[in-house]
Amino acid sequence: MRNNLLAILLISLCGTSVLPAQNATSPQDEDPWSAFNFLIGNWTGVGSGQPGEAINGSTTFAFDLDKKIIVRKNRAEYAAQPGKQSGTVHEDLMIIYRESGNANCQAMYFDNEGHTIKYQVTFPAGQSIIQFESGPGEKAPRFRLLYSLKADGTLINEFFIAPPKGEFKSYTKGVLKKVS
Repeated sequence: MRNNLLAILLISLCGTSVLPAQNATSPQDEDPWSAFNFLIGNWTGVGSGQPGEAINGSTTFAFDLDKKIIVRKNRAEYAAQPGKQSGTVHEDLMIIYRESGNANCQAMYFDNEGHTIKYQVTFPAGQSIIQFESGPGEKAPRFRLLYSLKADGTLINEFFIAPPKGEFKSYTKGVLKKVS
């Protein structure tokens, strides 16, 4: 089963680039997932519905497969755009993993709009921040997803898009509160 999953992931990744990634943990760490511990659990968010903000949503981070991967499930509801009667619902799934024998983390993202993104995972500035960033592409946009834990226990998540050879610009931003 594991070989089938790896084969499916490799086939879906053909043509993507890989960024160099920072080590997720130091060799002396007993728990290779310790940098992710602040994310594990159920989170809920309520937004204003302003452009780039959801009306409400939820995110879950959970270990799976005997703590070999982390699965993130996300759901966000957006207000109707001008001239439309109903809003949209965005759902996505992300699998965070380490390749065998490699301490660096990667992630695969899938959503209900048909997008698939391969991310490299890094930990900027050694803080409670996790960055997911897609590799550079000559003709394709790049993507960055940040999760940052604030002193009050809220989690800020922000999604950025960069056009080919362009700079990242914020696309959506949200605040989540842990519910369990």
